[in-house]
Amino acid sequence: MRFPHHARIFRGQIDVAPFAGVLFILLIFLLFNSAFVFTPGVPLELPEAADLPGPDTPTAMVAVDESGRLYFQNQITDEVRLKQDLLAAQANSPEPLTLVVRADRQVKHEVIVRLYVMARDLGLRGVLLGTRPPARPALAPAPSGGPR
Repeated sequence: MRFPHHARIFRGQIDVAPFAGVLFILLIFLLFNSAFVFTPGVPLELPEAADLPGPDTPTAMVAVDESGRLYFQNQITDEVRLKQDLLAAQANSPEPLTLVVRADRQVKHEVIVRLYVMARDLGLRGVLLGTRPPARPALAPAPSGGPR
């Protein structure tokens, strides 16, 4: 294959406008990428607790957000409908249900107590509060003193 002998190295100025345009579009995509993503569900900030046992029976989950709204099976509900849904779940379960309350840390204690009373009245086996593990495992304190 023969190459032309008149090919020379480009020594002119590079036009920066196309590069700047691509850079700005890339910057816009990176900045707005996370702002347009919809995170489904209700954000709950559960309290932290370590080494708590979980239930060994079938469970029914109820979530309570910071304003006190109740959610059962990923649907917003009220107390009357929640009682009906829990009764139906209890009837469909071969064993007594345990109610797991996943309440935001800002929820008033009175809302949690009403759920406890409702579970007792419906004959559920027990009520557990949903928590999350600590962000960092606690470090054991270094032994101080002692024999050398």
